[in-house]
Parts: sequence; C-alpha cells; structure tokens
Amino acid sequence: MSTTFWKAISVLAICVLVMLQSQAQSKRKKRMIQRVVSEAQSYLGAPYQYGGMSRAGIDCSGLMYKCYQSIDVKLPRTAKAQSKTGRKKNWDNVREGDIVFFKFRKKGEKWFHSGIITYAHRGEIRFIHSSTSRGVIESDLNAEYYRDNVKRFRRVIR
Repeated sequence: MSTTFWKAISVLAICVLVMLQSQAQSKRKKRMIQRVVSEAQSYLGAPYQYGGMSRAGIDCSGLMYKCYQSIDVKLPRTAKAQSKTGRKKNWDNVREGDIVFFKFRKKGEKWFHSGIITYAHRGEIRFIHSSTSRGVIESDLNAEYYRDNVKRFRRVIR
C-alpha cells in the first residue's frame, strides 16, 4: 500500500479520536449542567435568609455557591464577585446552567442579585433564584422587572 494511503488512514484515525473525545466532553458537560440545575431545583421553597447557606435559609449568592459546589466548582461568596467569574454571554446564547446577574437601584442604593438559568429555548428563559420576599423560586426572565435589570450573564461550565 502507498504512503499516501497510510497518511490518509492516520488522519482519519486522529479525526475519529478527536470526535470521540469531544462527544465524551459534551456528555460530561451536560451531566454537570443537569447536576447544577437539579441542585437549584432541590432548594425550591427554601426561605430567603441574608448570608444563608442552607435549605433552612439561603440568599441568592449562597444558592449559586451551593449549586456549583455540587460539581466541585468553588465560586466567590457574593453576587458581585461571582459576576466576574466565567465567560460573558449575552441574551442570544444563554443556556441552562449559566448564571444571570442583576443590578437593582432603589432610592439611591444599588444591589446585585443572581440566579441560575434552568430553561432557555427560543427566547423563553427561566431561572431559579432566592427572592427576598418569596424565598427560592423559579421566575420568567422576560418578566419586565427582571428583564430590565439584567446586568450580565456568565458561563461557568465551559
């Protein structure tokens, strides 16, 4: 057989190996996203508590911290610091597992808030967060109150 034939076989074998590795990484990434979202869902109904880190009471950044801790990713503890972690994303390419950050202003004060994207398809985006008035809930990101205060999206799972 010719040298060209063996070179072609070698290139084909390398391409197959790269494809298989990519598929394995993709499955691993999907499992990580599912785990983070599942962890967030397990907190639904938990009451809000400033600085809280448990199902007995948790704040928004504590929820992000605990969800990502479930896949051995350590996030900073505050929403403002978390908002600098990961890759920036925008409305058009947000996906499940991404974190959405908000910046609210009221009577001269401002504060950060965060939530984890649980569903993103054809413009419909839902997220779980710890609301100061309602505890851990799932909300529609397209609701005016949230949509108008989105500061940024971050992707921690690459």
